[in-house]
Amino acid sequence: MLIYWTIGFIASYITGTFISGFGSHTWQIILATGAIPAFIAAIFRSIFPLPASPSWLASRGKVKTANKVIKKHMGRKWGIPKKLKKAKPVKEVSWTILFSGKYLRRTLVGGLFYACQAFAFFGISIFLPILLQSMHLTDQKISGIIYNGGMFIGVILGILLFNKISRRAFLISNFLLSGILIGFLAITKNLNSNIQLTIFCIFAIILSSGLVLDYPYPTELFDIKVRGTGVGTCITISRFGAAAGTFLLPILTNLGGASLAMLICAIVLLAAFIICLIWAPETSPKFKQNS
Repeated sequence: MLIYWTIGFIASYITGTFISGFGSHTWQIILATGAIPAFIAAIFRSIFPLPASPSWLASRGKVKTANKVIKKHMGRKWGIPKKLKKAKPVKEVSWTILFSGKYLRRTLVGGLFYACQAFAFFGISIFLPILLQSMHLTDQKISGIIYNGGMFIGVILGILLFNKISRRAFLISNFLLSGILIGFLAITKNLNSNIQLTIFCIFAIILSSGLVLDYPYPTELFDIKVRGTGVGTCITISRFGAAAGTFLLPILTNLGGASLAMLICAIVLLAAFIICLIWAPETSPKFKQNS
């Protein structure tokens, strides 16, 4: 799913970069192109509706319905695990439970890692042409495509690494390396443009590889009782990070050039590294057993 999302994101960048020649209506044409995939997705979802989550159905006492969903989409040999069959129906809980002693740490880790990642990812990706121009790279269009290509490679790399290293190690190393790389670009003056672009692309690969954790990790942080509310809260917190990055990056670039914008991104990413180093629990069943 993430691969397709990334393809769409890159396609939107290319579309916005190369559509021109419509005068004052160019921005309207660019915005209108987003309606095309949305319309296709709406038709597809209407014809092929997504089933309810089997684990959610089982947690509500609807074990038979959950088994029907599994057998329909995965085959007759699959079914609900025994522990879910025996589980009592979950009562409705208030979202405030996420900020109680039992869940507070997990809520903060899930929300803050996601927000810090979104700050850098969306802030840089959406205003990439402005940033590349401020970095004095000669061909911003080609450089932008190369950066987005690095982002796609990063997602593929993240998928390959996802079950090979622990979630905690993945988070910590991802934020540390991406923070160091973008920080190095921020503080280094008069660097050759080819070296700049190479480091920038490596940064894109590393940062984008961490996108594979965005949905699995928050899901694993919470038990079934609060999972939907917990994941929703983490995503909500992350949108504040995305909005802040999108709002601040062009302002920072105008105030202090690309160096200031990248330095702030580095600080945010390294802050996420410290948060994950101190608080992030291991959630992968494979590595929890070995620890």
